[in-house]
Amino acid sequence: MSISRRNARRSVRILGVASASTALLLGLSSQALACNIRDFSAEALCTGDKGQIVVTDIDASQRTATVTVFLENHGADEKQVGEKEVTGAREGAKVAFDEDWKANATYRVHVKVPGLVDEDIKGNVTTPATACKKEESPSPTPPASESPAPSASASAPAEESASPSASESSSAAAPVSEAPSNAPSAAIGDSNLAETGANSNTGLIAGVAGALVVVGGGAVYFGMRRRGAKSGS
Repeated sequence: MSISRRNARRSVRILGVASASTALLLGLSSQALACNIRDFSAEALCTGDKGQIVVTDIDASQRTATVTVFLENHGADEKQVGEKEVTGAREGAKVAFDEDWKANATYRVHVKVPGLVDEDIKGNVTTPATACKKEESPSPTPPASESPAPSASASAPAEESASPSASESSSAAAPVSEAPSNAPSAAIGDSNLAETGANSNTGLIAGVAGALVVVGGGAVYFGMRRRGAKSGS
């Protein structure tokens, strides 16, 4: 059975469409597997009190890319933070740049893969509103054997409190030293010479003294009279 030209043209046309479709699918699949800028992402993180710019590469073709990070200032590069290489991986390969970033700072991340990628990651990296928190070191504790020196204000009350105690001790000791001088005054009080008649013994003493005076006077009188009688005889 002979094939007509019409059928042959139709067959060729069908084969051409199929080939074009196959080529398109292969092209799309190769583009899907090829490295592109959408395989890269970046973010600002804190590791302890240290800041970092971390770039992740999920390129399944495992191409090696050169990543460069810049600090931006009003839309211009202020400084280059660093440049490192990263080899892509389906699960994600990461590369970190140590950077003590400030709050609300902006960083530009450029990726270069020879023949495939040479552009910035879409959208610059903006750091959080709070910078990485610094850890406060504990204040050193002085050894137990060392005691802090007393301040002038602390020593002053001690001196003031010491002086009253000294005066109190001197005043307390004064009566002891004066005790011997007071002893004779006590003896004088016992003789009733310094009293003003408050004691009932004063009248008795006066009576005895008067009687002695009378007796003495009588003795003198009788003695003189007796002597005169002897001289008259």
